[in-house]
Amino acid sequence: MCEEDLLYVLALQRTKGIGDIYAKKLIAHYGTAKNIFREKRRSLEMISGIGSQISRQLLGSENILAAEKELKYLSNKSIAIYYYKDSDYPARLKHCIDAPILLFSKGRCDLNKKHIISIVGTRHMTPYGREFCKNFIGELVQFDPVIISGFAYGIDICAHKTAIENSLQTIAVLAHGFNDLYPSVHRKYVDDLMSVSYTH
Repeated sequence: MCEEDLLYVLALQRTKGIGDIYAKKLIAHYGTAKNIFREKRRSLEMISGIGSQISRQLLGSENILAAEKELKYLSNKSIAIYYYKDSDYPARLKHCIDAPILLFSKGRCDLNKKHIISIVGTRHMTPYGREFCKNFIGELVQFDPVIISGFAYGIDICAHKTAIENSLQTIAVLAHGFNDLYPSVHRKYVDDLMSVSYTH
């Protein structure tokens, strides 16, 4: 995707009232995100589920301005972008109607690897939970899976650390952007992670 097209996709994604489902619906109707922003409000309002309030939000200049800042940040930080129509977008997500139109990642990231397993759990991990998680991942090593978790306290960080100890690729899916890492105490593990990813 060229930079100009990405700018308009970012602006679309930032629009209040437009989630991934409606974003895809609009792109399918108008062909590109750029075409959406060239439309008249009356045309947009005729799309089912949009209406006057969302069309006003959509065509406001603040979305483009915010998208320009975000695009510059992505470029400066060497953050990879996966667009839902591109070939490198995770194939397993393409059939999901509410899959994100954009994914962002930093680091090596193989989202189409054959074996991927997500491990999430309580933040208040018991000794039994810790041992189960470690043993479970240990038994999976022979399959060389990608271990995905949420980088939170408890089971999440246990899964990442165990994957690292076993030389497995591990991806942290963040519930926030790349600006502020939470919890900050886990920052020390970032360099050992293969990838950190984020969706709006």
